[in-house]
Amino acid sequence: MQSIADYFSTAQYGLPHGAYDEMYLPDGNPRPHWRYLAPALLALGPHELERRADEVRRLVREHGVSYHVYGEPEGSIRPWELDPIPFVMSSQEWAGIESGLVQRAEVLNLVLKDLYGPRDLIRKGLLPLELIYGHGGFLRPSAGVGFRTEHPLALYAADLGRAPDGRFQVMSDRTQSPSGVGYALANRMIVSRCLPSLFRDAQVHRLSLFFQGLRAALAGLCPDRGGAPNGEPRIVLLTPGPLNETYFEQAYLAGYLGFTLAQGEDLTVHSGRVWLRALQGLEPVDVILRRVDDHYCDPVELWPESRLGVPGLFEAVRRGTVAVANPLGSSVLENPGLNCFLPRIARQFLGQDLDLPSVMTWWCGEPGGRSHVLAHLCDLVIKPIYREFGSRPVFGPLLSARERDAWTDRIRARPFAYVGQEVLHPSASPTWVDARILACQTVLRSFLVARSDGYVAMPGGLARAAPDRGPCLISNQAGAIGKDTWVLASEPGQQVSLWTPETRAAVAPTLRVLPSNAANNLFWLGRYTERAEGTLRLLRTALEVWSGSPDYGDFERLACAGELLGVLARTTAPGPVLPPAEVSNVVEAVFGPEGYGGLTHDLNAALQSAQSVRDRIDEDALRVLYEIPEHHRSLSGRTPIEHQHLDALITALVAFSGILTETMVRGQSFAFFEIGRRLERALGLCATLRATLLRCPSAAPEGLRLEATLRSQASLITYRRRYQPVPDLAGALRLLITDLAHPRALAFQLACLQGHLESLPRPVAGPFGNERALIREAGNAVSLADTACPAGSCDTEALGRLLEPVLSEVERLLRLCSDGLTARYLADTYVPQRLLAGNAGV
Repeated sequence: MQSIADYFSTAQYGLPHGAYDEMYLPDGNPRPHWRYLAPALLALGPHELERRADEVRRLVREHGVSYHVYGEPEGSIRPWELDPIPFVMSSQEWAGIESGLVQRAEVLNLVLKDLYGPRDLIRKGLLPLELIYGHGGFLRPSAGVGFRTEHPLALYAADLGRAPDGRFQVMSDRTQSPSGVGYALANRMIVSRCLPSLFRDAQVHRLSLFFQGLRAALAGLCPDRGGAPNGEPRIVLLTPGPLNETYFEQAYLAGYLGFTLAQGEDLTVHSGRVWLRALQGLEPVDVILRRVDDHYCDPVELWPESRLGVPGLFEAVRRGTVAVANPLGSSVLENPGLNCFLPRIARQFLGQDLDLPSVMTWWCGEPGGRSHVLAHLCDLVIKPIYREFGSRPVFGPLLSARERDAWTDRIRARPFAYVGQEVLHPSASPTWVDARILACQTVLRSFLVARSDGYVAMPGGLARAAPDRGPCLISNQAGAIGKDTWVLASEPGQQVSLWTPETRAAVAPTLRVLPSNAANNLFWLGRYTERAEGTLRLLRTALEVWSGSPDYGDFERLACAGELLGVLARTTAPGPVLPPAEVSNVVEAVFGPEGYGGLTHDLNAALQSAQSVRDRIDEDALRVLYEIPEHHRSLSGRTPIEHQHLDALITALVAFSGILTETMVRGQSFAFFEIGRRLERALGLCATLRATLLRCPSAAPEGLRLEATLRSQASLITYRRRYQPVPDLAGALRLLITDLAHPRALAFQLACLQGHLESLPRPVAGPFGNERALIREAGNAVSLADTACPAGSCDTEALGRLLEPVLSEVERLLRLCSDGLTARYLADTYVPQRLLAGNAGV
C-alpha cells in the first residue's frame, strides 16, 4: 500500500527528529485509526486537498473566525488558521486520556476549595506556603467566601503533548477563564462541511453533549431565585471587549449558547446584586461566565485601574447573589509549580496515583529543584509561576551564554517565582502547509465541564500545530495552525442537538434584553454602513460625470463632479476643505488609511461595531460584511478607479443592510440599527442637496446637476418614471425632500425615525431627552417646504433661499437628536461607588 507521505514525497513530510508520528507506525504503515483516512486523503490528491483548503479559508473568512494578535501594527486581527486535515485519535486511547483528565480536574477542584477554605494542604506541608502566597493568582478577598457547589471549578482545560514514547503529558493547566471552546466548535463546523463524506464515514464523536453539559452546569450555579421573570437564571458571558485576542469565540459562544454578551461597563452592582444595564432599566444577573482575568474583574478590591471588570463584584459574590465561573482566584491553580506536588496531593485526597502525568517540573523554591534547574539551564524551559501579560516561557537551548547568566541571577534573586520544565518535543501530525503535507508538532487543549456527579470531557478538543522545527511555543499568538480533533467511535454516534426541551428551559431568553453597549454598537453600525454607502455612491456618480456625459464640455463636467466631490471633501479632509476640482486629493482622502470620515475609517468602524454585536447578527449578513474588506482592498491604490469595483462594494453594503433588515426581530436591536441608518441617510441627503441642487451660483448645467444628484441618491429611475425626461428642479426636490412614499426621501427618513423612537422604552435612570419632539419639529419643517416647490419652478436661486435654511435647520435637529439618544440610552451614566473598607474581606 502506497502511503500518502510517499505520494507527497517522504522528504517533504519531514518528521521532526525523535518525534512521535501520529499518522504512521515505525514500519511506515498507517496507525489503526488512520487506516481509513490515510487512503481517503491519498485518493483526494494534492489538487483536491488544496481546493478543500481554499474552501476552509473561504468559510473562515465568511464566518469571521478570527484571532487578535497583540503587538502587531494596528493590533492585527488575523483570520483563524485552520488545517483541513484533522487531528485523529481512537476512542480507546481517548478513554484513557479522558479518565486522566477527569482525575486531574477533581484534584485541582479539591485544591481550590482547600486553598480558599481550611488550607489543610499548607498546614500539613503538602504545599509550600511561598508557592501559594507568592503567586499573583491567590486572591485574599476570596479567602473564606465559600463555594455553593461541590465543583466550583466549573470549566477546566489542559494543554497536552505526546512525548516521543507515545504517552500524553500535561504541559499546563487553564483554570481561570479557559479559552478555545468556541474555536473547537468553529473548527468542527467548518472542517465537517469541507470533508463531509470523510467526517460522516469516520464516525466521529459529536460535541453537542459537551455544550449541553456546559449550559446545564452554568444554570446549576444559579442562586436560589432566578433573575428572569419566569424564574429561569440569566447567564451573562463577561467579555473584555472586541480588542481581546479571543473575542470572536466569546461572541460565537454567547450566540450559540443563548447567553447575553456583556462588557464590564454593561454591568453594575446595586444593593448587593449584579445588574445588567439594559435599555428598559436594570435586569438582574444570576451567573457570570467570565473571560476576564482575575485581577481585572473588580477595580474596587483588585486592580483599581481596570475598566474591564464590575466594581463591587466581589461583594455580590460574598453575599451569594451571583455565581461566577470560574471563581475569582482560580488562576492560582495555573501555577506550574503545583506539578511538583500534585502526585502527593492526589494520593492524599483520592488515594490514587495520577494517570496523566505532568511534564517533568522543578520548582526553584526548593533547594534541590533550584540546583537542578541552574545546573541544566541550557536544557530546560524556564517559566514564571505566575503568567502576566507579555510573559513567555524561555527555552534554555535558545539562550546565549550572556542570557543564561542573566537568568541564573534572576532565579537566585527570586527562586520561588520560577520553575524549570523538561523540553517536551510534541508528536507530529499531518498538516497541510503550502500545498503539501508536512509533519508538524502538535499539542491538544482538552476541555472539561463539571456536573453534579463529576466532570465530563469534550471528545478531543482544540489541536494546534506549528510548522517550526525545534523548541518553540505552540500558541495562536505565535501563529499556530488550528486543527479539528476527531475521536473515532466504533459505531455511528447519536445525533444530539443542543436545542432540546430541557436545555431550552435552562436559561432565560436574552433577545429582549439589549445592553446599552450593544445598542450603541448597533446604532453606529447603521450609521457607518450608511455613510460608507453614501460616500461610494457620490464618488461613483462623480467619476461617471467626469468620464462620461458626452453632451457637456470638460469644464461643465468638472464643475458638476466638483460639487459632488465637495460633499466628500467636507467629511474626509482632515484640515481645510479640499478644492472640489481636486479629484485626486478627494479620492486620496476617501481611501486614505487614517482620515476620519474617509471610507477606510468608516468600513473599519462598521466591522468593529459588527464584531461587537455578532451574536445579534444573522450569519448570512456577517458573511457579506466580512467580504467587504476584500472589495475595499481591490479599490485601494487603483488609479483610475474602476467602476465595477465601486459597484461590487456598494452592492455588498446594500446586501448587508438588506439581509439584516430581513432577519432582525422588530425589537430594540432593529430599532437602534435603523435609527443609525435613517439619521445618517438624512444627514447625507441634506448635505448633498445643499452642495448641489441648491448651490447658487453654479458653473454646472442644471440638467447635468439634476441627473447626477438623483443618480447619487438612487432616485433617477423613480424621477424619470414620474416626470419623464423633462428637467424639473422643483419636482426633483419634492421627490428627494417631501415624498413620504419614496424610501430615499428626507420625509421618509424622518417618519421612520419617529416610529422607531416611539418604540424605545423610557429608561428608569439617566437623562430624559426630547428626541421625539426634535424629529417631529424636523418633520414639520419639511412639510412646510412642500409649498416652496411649486410644479415647474426652475428658479434655483429662489428655491435655494427658501430651502437652504430648512435643510440647515433639519441638520441641526438631527444632530441634536443623535446627541440626545447617546446621552439617554448609549452613554454610561452610572458612577461606580467604592465599597466601605469594612466590606473589603480578608
